[in-house]
Amino acid sequence: MDGTHATANRNPDGLRLIIHETLDSTNEEARRLAEKGERGPLWILASCQTAGRGRRGRNWISEEGNLFATLLLNPQGDKAHWPQLGFAMALGTAEMLEAYTSATEVKLKWPNDVLVQGRKIAGILLEAYGDALAIGVGVNLKSAPEGTEFPAISFERATGNAPDPQSALAVLAGRMHAWYEVWCEQGFHPLKRAWLARAYGLGGPMTARLANEELNGVFEALDEDGALMLRMADGAHRRVTAADIFLPG
Repeated sequence: MDGTHATANRNPDGLRLIIHETLDSTNEEARRLAEKGERGPLWILASCQTAGRGRRGRNWISEEGNLFATLLLNPQGDKAHWPQLGFAMALGTAEMLEAYTSATEVKLKWPNDVLVQGRKIAGILLEAYGDALAIGVGVNLKSAPEGTEFPAISFERATGNAPDPQSALAVLAGRMHAWYEVWCEQGFHPLKRAWLARAYGLGGPMTARLANEELNGVFEALDEDGALMLRMADGAHRRVTAADIFLPG
């Protein structure tokens, strides 16, 4: 690891922020801090990542000017429910983007992507380290990778300008904090309702690519744990907990 850092209390309720110039990845830094006993809540921000990653170990292109951050915390309640906080981060990210423009619609793609103009603008990665949870988020503010399996877009391309990462994180931290409080006090249902209101492909045909099979059905709902519910051609329902999602056309 290489880089410099400083701390600041720019986030709601005194949540701490550590800023690095360069990290391998903000989730890796969260893991190192968790192994030393840190339980947050703590935000970690990097200007550049040398080994950013997404779901299933995929490389995350990390160009300067984009947002790379991780929230490290020790959530209350059953660890089985911690993945629901990925929906909180997705909602917070959508609201952060909308704080800078009213000209574009933000959609959420199960399980962890944020879309603008039908293209991926942000991704979320949750990793648990014992009793600590790292929720990483990468947002294409200034630039987006080319040639990805699911097309990507930057906020600057979509709107003509982009906020700087620290300013964007200050807004995101506030929105994530608000959704985290809702989750703590009311459970998953309000997050599920808000997420479905932004859901990409809801009610339409969808392909879910699992590790060992491919399912084609209609995206009908989320279950009470946040799993995807697909209605198959024979009318049966399949519960999907992990997959890559594609829509026709």
